[in-house]
Amino acid sequence: MCDKHDKNHDNNHDDKHDDKHAHRHGEKHAGPADSPRGARRDAPSGAPLIHNVASALEPALASRRRRLWELGHACHCPLVGVGLPLGVLRKLVDKVSGGKVLADDYEVHVGAVTECGSRNRLSEALQKELERRYAAVLLRYRGARDSAQLAALWRAAVEAGDVAGAFWAGLSHPRCSAELEEQMCRDLHMVQHQAGACVRADLGKFQATLAENRELQHQLDKARQRAAALLAEKTAQAGLHATQQMQLRAHLVGRDSMIDSLRAELAELRGAIPGLASRARLAERLQQMEQRERALREQITELKLAARAEPAARPAAPAPAAVAPAEQVVRMPLRLRDQSVLCVGGRSGNVATYRELIERGGAQFAHHDGGLEDNANQLDASLAAADLVICQTGCISHSAYWRVKDHCKRTGKRCVFIDNPSISSLARGLETATE
Repeated sequence: MCDKHDKNHDNNHDDKHDDKHAHRHGEKHAGPADSPRGARRDAPSGAPLIHNVASALEPALASRRRRLWELGHACHCPLVGVGLPLGVLRKLVDKVSGGKVLADDYEVHVGAVTECGSRNRLSEALQKELERRYAAVLLRYRGARDSAQLAALWRAAVEAGDVAGAFWAGLSHPRCSAELEEQMCRDLHMVQHQAGACVRADLGKFQATLAENRELQHQLDKARQRAAALLAEKTAQAGLHATQQMQLRAHLVGRDSMIDSLRAELAELRGAIPGLASRARLAERLQQMEQRERALREQITELKLAARAEPAARPAAPAPAAVAPAEQVVRMPLRLRDQSVLCVGGRSGNVATYRELIERGGAQFAHHDGGLEDNANQLDASLAAADLVICQTGCISHSAYWRVKDHCKRTGKRCVFIDNPSISSLARGLETATE
């Protein structure tokens, strides 16, 4: 029912439109006998079905493309309506008339269709615009040799939905017959109906889209309000943080000033006490000597115990008593060949025994007294060159102890800490390190 109503409405509109054209030209409206349907009944076989369409077989038009004013009047309305956008059409009319036309869109369209019936400034301008706008389509249609090839190109354009340029290229082609011209007008008429039906079908979707868009816009406004509130909150927090940062900077400046003042006061106090630096060095030296004394006492005690434990019938060894532990240690299964062993600290009298013990195992021996007499700055280089570090904790300074511990922990180097600086303790430490 809807399609039938739309078709009747469009037919009535076309009849009224043609009546208005005829009235403006002083023409009499064609009656039923003069209509295309009447022509279809009275015309002989092969005659054009539209009376006001020039025959495509005339000699003057057989070898060149037809101009706009040479087409039938029934072709002008769909050609102007489909081939030229309304804005472009109004610009051309304004340009030809030399001013801005105040007529509405329908009157501009009707006037342009009327002017297409003859050669004049407006029809020539419309012809030029159609040629420019659809130059690529005209070039593609130029290869059509007969009406059948032209009809095939037109059907392909209708199926593709691109009929504006194809309509102009087909109508103006020299091989366009009257039958094909009428068929093209009919096809374009139905395409316009289908386009209108699609527009009506999409109108509901469009309204739904508008409603959805309004809802989304409402949600967007709420989101923007929340974002604005959050931004204001963050701005306030940033201001508070900036204030706190300035306060902390002022506190740090005050603390640094206090530290500088205390340092100056400390330097002044040190300057007021004569020999303070030398006293500190002497105190550290005294502490080191006390540690060395304790180590020597422990060594003497061990030697006495070892001497008492020896059997009375055992002949005296030709070598000194201090070498005996070294000989016992040498027999231990050490795996130190081709490695560098650094001994930090220990008794100065046992350094030769330390060296003999380690070098007999195939290793290279290096010694540092742990800051007692050697330069403490050389300790880092000795630690870097060693593969194994033996730290005699009872015979080194606190600074050297922490240097050894920090270096070995940081580099992952093997390190054995020995509390007792005796030969036997060193042997046990080496045995533990090589297990």
